[in-house]
Amino acid sequence: MESTGGPYLNTAAVTSPVGIARLLQMTFGCTTFSLVAHQGGFSAAYGTFCMFVWTFCFAITVFIIACEFTHLHSCLSLSWGNFTAAFAMLATLMSITAAVIYPLYFVQVGCYPIGCEVRDFRIAASVFAGLLFVTYATEVFLTRAKPGQVTSYMATVSGLLKIVQAFVACIIFGALVNDSQYGKYVATQWCVAVYSFCFVVTVVVVAFSVTGKTALLWFPFERSVVIYTFGAVLLYTSAAVIWPVFCFDSKYGSPRRPGLCAKGKCPWDSQLVIAIFTYVNLLLYVLDLAYSQRIRFVSHI
Repeated sequence: MESTGGPYLNTAAVTSPVGIARLLQMTFGCTTFSLVAHQGGFSAAYGTFCMFVWTFCFAITVFIIACEFTHLHSCLSLSWGNFTAAFAMLATLMSITAAVIYPLYFVQVGCYPIGCEVRDFRIAASVFAGLLFVTYATEVFLTRAKPGQVTSYMATVSGLLKIVQAFVACIIFGALVNDSQYGKYVATQWCVAVYSFCFVVTVVVVAFSVTGKTALLWFPFERSVVIYTFGAVLLYTSAAVIWPVFCFDSKYGSPRRPGLCAKGKCPWDSQLVIAIFTYVNLLLYVLDLAYSQRIRFVSHI
């Protein structure tokens, strides 16, 4: 009897370099959260975040492998190339964050008081968490746009930078809600408005690209994104000037960390984190603007 199932399966989804990287992602991800759940243990918000990262990335990776292997992605209302490129970049950022946080808060050299077995499980989980990051970074490297290649927007440098910009904005928001005292001055409230506006628009750009709906818009999406990126550079420049002045100038704040500030609950620490990542995002938007001049959007790939 002639087999009719062959043409419906895409073996390249698991045998190509990208496919092999995804299989390793699935393996390392499952191993990491299994080690933690079985014996390593986790607690507090930091541990919960790490477990969420590993389980979320594992679930989406399994979904991507299943869809590509069975060609089911062609039935989805998504720009598949944009979706996979965006997720790979997001997973890279999330996995490296978890790979740093978990050993920092849960791994120790000695056995007391958790016991040697628990310590060994936590060390093993940290190792696999690092390997998980490497595999996601490898996928980003393999699927990134090459010079002269026609590819999806999210695989370009500009598209990948959009994911990083949104991720950095989330770090800024986390520091803002951690007693940053941003409501003390109108100027610092303006900075919060800048962070929020740029984050929302960046997420909208990513959403339109991933869903493949850019061609349905009544305005030129490509030009609008470049104009927005230029505006974001100007807005972040203003925040990069205003925030340090109203937080670290002696007239409005403190140029040095107060001696009585409790570790983990010090507004000055949060303000410093926000200042640093404001400059990081400003640099990312400048790079984005530079690369935006050299690409063309392709929404259907």
